[in-house]
Amino acid sequence: MQKWSDGPPFTAGQRWGGVGHGLGRLGEIVTWTLLAVPFAALALETPWRHFRLAYGDWDAVAVSLGLSCVSMTIIVVLGTRVAHWLASTRSRVARIGEALVLVALMTPPLAMGILLATAYGPVGTLGALLARGGVMLGNNPPAFVLSQVYGGLPYFILAARAAFEAVPPVLPMAARSLGATPWQVFRRVTLPLARGGLAAGLVVAWVRVIGEFGIVMIFAYFPQGIPVKLYVNLQNDGLGAVYALLWLLLVVALPLPILVLMATRRRHREVQGNDTVF
Repeated sequence: MQKWSDGPPFTAGQRWGGVGHGLGRLGEIVTWTLLAVPFAALALETPWRHFRLAYGDWDAVAVSLGLSCVSMTIIVVLGTRVAHWLASTRSRVARIGEALVLVALMTPPLAMGILLATAYGPVGTLGALLARGGVMLGNNPPAFVLSQVYGGLPYFILAARAAFEAVPPVLPMAARSLGATPWQVFRRVTLPLARGGLAAGLVVAWVRVIGEFGIVMIFAYFPQGIPVKLYVNLQNDGLGAVYALLWLLLVVALPLPILVLMATRRRHREVQGNDTVF
């Protein structure tokens, strides 16, 4: 008599594949849990019945939001040009510039704050020269903006450079062969094709700028932005005094990244839809 079986026996590779799949799903659950726990704890621990901001919190919000917009404008204007140059140049000077960006990126924020105080402070060589011209940097709005620029510029440059490097070189070359000027090639060909990567760099730089603490703490303690004000409230009144301002930081910081990512995803779907062949 023929013996029937429910199916072919599992091989060792299939068994290990099933185990690997299960471990992968477990890793996903652990990852999502780790990401969600801090925000769940914030929602549970916030004293909603006594939800109120401390004295000076609204001023900190105004400082962070207003000066961060100025810093981001500077970062985008300066960083886009430098990133495009790094992506399109293969000279030794470009490699030195890339190393300089990496050094600035890897320097801890507190150390960068000390470096800025050394370079631009009243006792520094450059700071003394600026002071003679009536320009003071340290514990004022220009110093605050400079601190944020140093904190966010390397991140934006690296992300933008990767976005420009992903543009197929043949497309700008074709545009130039048709008589387009370098500016027209950049604005009409390169920039639209690198839009997604530039948006990601904008998001990373914004989060870095709005949350900058270490550099600002050393070089521009005043005017106090949200991160420094959170530290002051925590030191003066304890953990329960920072929840309201922490929620406000999230409300201020999150809309721009969410809107940029949504717009980028929508644009990506539109491009895919236009490229679909029926």
